[in-house]
Amino acid sequence: MPRRANYRGRPVLFPLGAVLLTAAAAALVADPSRWLVFLAGVGALGLLDDLAAGEPRGVRGHARAVIQGRLSTGAIKAAGTLGLAAYASAGAGLSAAQLPAAIGVLALAAHLGNLLDTRPGRSEKALALMAAVVCIGSRSLAALEPVAALLAPVAFCASLTLRERAMLGDSGASLIGGMIGILLVTNLSAVGLWLALAALIAISLYGEFRSISSAIGRVPLLQRLDSLGRVN
Repeated sequence: MPRRANYRGRPVLFPLGAVLLTAAAAALVADPSRWLVFLAGVGALGLLDDLAAGEPRGVRGHARAVIQGRLSTGAIKAAGTLGLAAYASAGAGLSAAQLPAAIGVLALAAHLGNLLDTRPGRSEKALALMAAVVCIGSRSLAALEPVAALLAPVAFCASLTLRERAMLGDSGASLIGGMIGILLVTNLSAVGLWLALAALIAISLYGEFRSISSAIGRVPLLQRLDSLGRVN
């Protein structure tokens, strides 16, 4: 696996998300569920972004490329993620009120994974927090069933990213964000999904114009959680 400089300029293995993508593909062979198709798909789209050199960054950068007549990897990833989200949601038995919100939540949660992945272990911790919330809310570990096959691989990746041995890349971050989205879609009511969608839109817009790392640094509790387990 090649190396790339992380946020501190330290060369680390990249993209570790390829490991998660491999795990998702293996799980898909054993259980061809729509959720795993979605996760493997967003991971593959993220890997396309990881392997591309000289591509624009951020939503605005990709939007400018499209306006200028260039089909960037980010635009391909956005369109592909929406298509995968629609496919996964269509087979989830959702109501008409839930379906459009679910598609948006899945797509934007995958994007959220990338927004968070500017510091080691941050995306993985967000998934752990979401998993804890849905298990406490449902009083059952069964709430984790749609993503259970990938929890151990994510924990393995976290052990490497927190020690700054590797970086997830878009492939891993998108896949982990997709897992967060699945937990939201499979555990929230229609009202909850629309509220989650509004929150994800707000976070995405903030992350496009401001630094999420700076925002986390201004909240002591979030800062402590963010640095937990990280080896500098």
